[in-house]
This record gives sequence, structure tokens and C-alpha cells, in this order.
Amino acid sequence: MIIDVYHPDYGKPSGSKMRPGYGEIFMKAIVCTKYGSPATLQIKELAKPVPQKNEVLVKIHATAINDYDWSMVRGKPYLYRLMFGLFSPKKQIPGMELAGKVEAVGAGATSFKPGDLVYGDISDYGFGSFAEYICIHEKALAPKPDKMTFEEAASIPHASLLAVQGLIDVGEILQGQKVLINGAGGGMGIFGFQIARLYGAEVTGVDTGDKLNRMKSIGFDHIVDYKKEDFTKNGQRYDLILDAKTNRQTFAYLRSLKPQGKYVTVGGYLTNLLQLFFLKRWVSLFSNKSMHIVALKPNKDLTYVSKLFEGGKVKPVIDGPYALDEVPQILQYFGDGKHTGKVVISLLHS
Repeated sequence: MIIDVYHPDYGKPSGSKMRPGYGEIFMKAIVCTKYGSPATLQIKELAKPVPQKNEVLVKIHATAINDYDWSMVRGKPYLYRLMFGLFSPKKQIPGMELAGKVEAVGAGATSFKPGDLVYGDISDYGFGSFAEYICIHEKALAPKPDKMTFEEAASIPHASLLAVQGLIDVGEILQGQKVLINGAGGGMGIFGFQIARLYGAEVTGVDTGDKLNRMKSIGFDHIVDYKKEDFTKNGQRYDLILDAKTNRQTFAYLRSLKPQGKYVTVGGYLTNLLQLFFLKRWVSLFSNKSMHIVALKPNKDLTYVSKLFEGGKVKPVIDGPYALDEVPQILQYFGDGKHTGKVVISLLHS
């Protein structure tokens, strides 16, 4: 249970907030105490954490919203409660990406020193980036490139690496292939488009609404509005499908693959993901097509993506930035699928 109480071991860092008359050190955070709509989220003042062994204390300058946050707050799909907590969230501060500045290091932490600028996907070591400060294992972070703003850095780790690992590591994309991205107007989809174009691919993007105009502006070769057309029924075939939605049955995707084609999903509807998990082996046994689920390795290819960014070959599309106290309504906006690119929260002026 998260409680905002004084801890006698907390020191006074620069920029800390002191509650008048008490002397405690507090930070603002978005707190989820029970499952429900994003409207149930609370903005609280909590005691500022202290780094433990192998941890660093980071002042968060920017964070980003992801599907995990949407699922954690609602407690849906219900199966996810085995991870988040059966009746209420075990970890009550959402958020899994961050960019910020190291303020202190715990015993045994040697990768960073106070003043270092860092970023990363922290999901291997916990959640909690919807706050002004976090203590996290040093291995969850990487040095932030100088050319990246904090907002850009917060938008990159999770979505870009889903695209890299989906297209390159698992999809084994080849030069000049015909590629389709389902969910192309979100963070992963836009990074996926940029990665695929490095291979000279002909890229079709599937999405709807305002995202279509943004997809057109950045250069997708073909665009499909899923509200008007089902890409699995239009007769087109692809060498590689990268899917962020998994909103169709397994065998529907097979219709859209060329011989030797690959289907790769990075997430989406849980029931369809489970069906795919059990059927993908049989697909490979009885056809010349293959189906894959990406098990993301957080931060694994972050150096590669950083080099692409510094070379001007990839650039995030940012929706925002928004303020920390806007998270409840912006998370609903994200869940409704109205965003384009990565939804970023800035804490620089909090």
C-alpha cells in the first residue's frame, strides 16, 4: 500500500517539495489504488524514495503512455491481474518508460553518477514512471544521447524496440519486401514504417481516423482504413506483416501472406494472442508460412536505435507533451485509440 508519510532517512535533494510546517520531502505521482476507468486515478503527494542496492534515484523529466498502463489501470484483460494483482494493483504507480536525470545512486550502483542523463524501458525491473522521481535498478537505464530531447527519449525505448525486434530479429526483413503494419498510426507502427523503409520495403499501413493523415504525411506507400476495408479480405499478399493489434483470428492473417511469408505480432487482443500461441506451430508444420509472437527484450537494441536517431534515419512522432496532472484524461484518450504516435508526458515544469 502506498502511503504519503515521512521517512527519517530521506535527505533533501535539489528541487524537492517541503510541506509547510512539517519538513517532509514529497513528490507528485499518479496513483492507482483500485481497478477501473482512468478517471479513478489520483494525483498524490508521496514520500520521495531512496535508492537501495544497485538502484539509482532519477528525477523524471518525461514519460510515455503504453498499453501496459491502459491494462494495469483497468485490470483488463482479467488474466493480466495475475501479473498486476488479483483485486487491486500491487504496484500503484503506472508508467514504464522514462527520461530524466540521476540524482543519487545506491550501494553497488556503478553505471551512473549524479548528474547523468538517462532513459529506458524499465519494465524488466518494475513500473512507476508516472511520478516526479523513481528508484530503479541501474540496468533498466541507458545514457541519453545528447541530441535527444527528454520528450523524444521517453517516446523511443518501448515502441522502437518492438519495431526493431519484430521486423529485424523475428521477422528477418529482407530488402525490397512488401510489408504491412497493422496499427500503423501508433508509436510502434510509425517506428516500424521507418525501420522497414531502411530496407527499401513497400509499406502498407492499417489504421483509422486522424492517424491516416499523419501516416500519409510521413510517406506510407499504401494506407488502409480498417473501418472501411478489411485488409485480410482484399486479396493483397505480403511478405511480412507486423501487427500491434492482433484483432483478427489466426487463419485470417494467413490469407494475407505470400508463400514463405511471416506474420509477427507485438501485442493486441489477448484471446487472439492465445489462439495464435497454440496454433502457430501447426501453421508452420502444415504450410510454408510462419507466425510469431515477439517477446520483447527491453533496451536490448537501444544503442542501435540511438544511432539511427542521431543519423536522422528515425524520428518519433509525439502526441503531446501533456502535463502529469492530465494523465487520467490522456490515458482514456490513449485507450480510445485517438492518439497518433507516442503519447508523452512532460514533468520538466512540474
